[in-house]
Amino acid sequence: MPLTLEQLNAATPEQALALLDGLYEHSPWVAQRALKNRPFQSLPQLKHALVTALSQASLDEKLRLIRAHPELAGKAMVSKTLTAESTNEQGKAGLTDCTPEEFARLHQLNADYNAKFGFPFILAVRGARGLGLNKQQIIDTFARRLHGQPVFEREECLRHINRIAEIRLNDKFGFEPTLGNEVWDWHEDLARHSDPGFADKGQLTVTYLTDAHRACTEQLVQGMRDCGFDEVSIDAVGNVVGRYHGEQPNAKYLLTGSHYDTVRNGGKYDGRLGMFVPMACVRELHRAKRRLPLGIEVVGFAEEEGQRYKATFLGSGALVGQFNPAWLEQQDADGITMAQAMAHAGLNLQGIAAIRRDPAQYLGFVELHIEQGPVLNEMQLPLGVVSSINGSVRFLGELVGVACHAGTTPMDRRSDSVCGLAELALFMEKRARQDGDSVATIGQLQVPAGSINVVPGRCNFSMDLRAPTDAQRDAMLSDVLAELDRICQRRGLVLKLEETMRAPAAPSAPAWQARWEQAVHSLGLPVHRMPSGAGHDAMKLHEVMPQAMLFVRGQNSGISHNPLESTTNDDIQLSVLAFMHVIEQLAR
Repeated sequence: MPLTLEQLNAATPEQALALLDGLYEHSPWVAQRALKNRPFQSLPQLKHALVTALSQASLDEKLRLIRAHPELAGKAMVSKTLTAESTNEQGKAGLTDCTPEEFARLHQLNADYNAKFGFPFILAVRGARGLGLNKQQIIDTFARRLHGQPVFEREECLRHINRIAEIRLNDKFGFEPTLGNEVWDWHEDLARHSDPGFADKGQLTVTYLTDAHRACTEQLVQGMRDCGFDEVSIDAVGNVVGRYHGEQPNAKYLLTGSHYDTVRNGGKYDGRLGMFVPMACVRELHRAKRRLPLGIEVVGFAEEEGQRYKATFLGSGALVGQFNPAWLEQQDADGITMAQAMAHAGLNLQGIAAIRRDPAQYLGFVELHIEQGPVLNEMQLPLGVVSSINGSVRFLGELVGVACHAGTTPMDRRSDSVCGLAELALFMEKRARQDGDSVATIGQLQVPAGSINVVPGRCNFSMDLRAPTDAQRDAMLSDVLAELDRICQRRGLVLKLEETMRAPAAPSAPAWQARWEQAVHSLGLPVHRMPSGAGHDAMKLHEVMPQAMLFVRGQNSGISHNPLESTTNDDIQLSVLAFMHVIEQLAR
């Protein structure tokens, strides 16, 4: 019979420890320390107690735990001395049935990894979905992580140990994250569609109104219908709109959603998680034949990334009346104008103005999104509440000095544009760190007609500065510009600087942020508040109605805009439950 929380909470310390036996390889002390937090009100609370117990352990204890794990397809597997849990996991991943070539490759990787780091490679081989990675995925991950830094790799091993324990704990409790599994599968299925030139390489790229984009549109339309939405449509800019009506015809709507276009060679969860999670919630309401005092409107925004055309936030911008008619004349790399692409997709350009939403008909906007950063992953928290979407400002600049001979010009006679920019970059780094949550980046640097033996006389560069409030951003910008002026004066450089973008910060509406916080707390998890450094569709809706966001932890250091972008079925399950809790709060 599956274990229950009631049994665990009522057991003696010795009995409780026996009930959790095998979660951490040959290391019962982790569970023993976590059990001091009994009684547990939820399985997520128990999982977090285990994670916390390990995070508070000494470095020596952590290393001993890592070294207690067997190598993948190693000697212990061959000699059949693995624990029952490890035998099950390695078997599910096919590691008990390697070809001689695969076994040799894994043997060499094990040897190289141990030689570099001093501990075995740890990977949750049952993967993000819990069904098991295939051998090639394991080998590819092994080879990639072999190039990691020692401290990071040690922490990554511990994160995978916690994931292994989470899956083992699910098995003990007979718990299956059914909703998380389904939503995870929806992402995999939608990722079948990718633009030409990327699909054949196994890469995910879906840009505005391509064939792959329109295939996604149709799949989302059918998905919303299958979930039980009362109305499903494609609007004049290609947004997919699903409406689930409230109890009364005049009920206000909760607006939610995110985007389904991607960057080139991107990930499967950026944006799409924010569509599929509320779709799953609507499906559960429909299955239960429940109507609420509010309606729910889910929008799959057709464009957010600005990849095919320079029209970032086109989909959400149109909902607040910010579609720029000049965009229609923009051409993509093949010379196709946006107007032509929209006509080819059967969109009605004359209907664009009509899709502007009346804020009086809505309660507010919420968006759920994968974090796209390392914070939750490093803290080993599945969910984070967004306090503000950072305000940002961007520049393109040019520094002009004097190009001269690299060998004959003394160091104190130079006007080196790149050295000036290097000085600026280091100042920006120091200034942003001063705030704690500001960020500053020089993402582009070119030396036109540069030569190996010439002091760079000119360089082109970009600047990107972001902070949780406009005042904080502007104070940082003022300091950066003042320092840049001093650098130019001191080094004899001429500056040209053009501001290319300025977006205001979008702080979460306090009452709506509190709803997300209550939802996270209801799951038995600690509430972590954090700013969003990335831009989101919520920034646009923020201009006309209250908004708040919830972040879901990403795997692989939280990497995003990358094929390694990932999250787990368990974390998705929690996000669905949190979203449903917000809906229930509004219904009350």
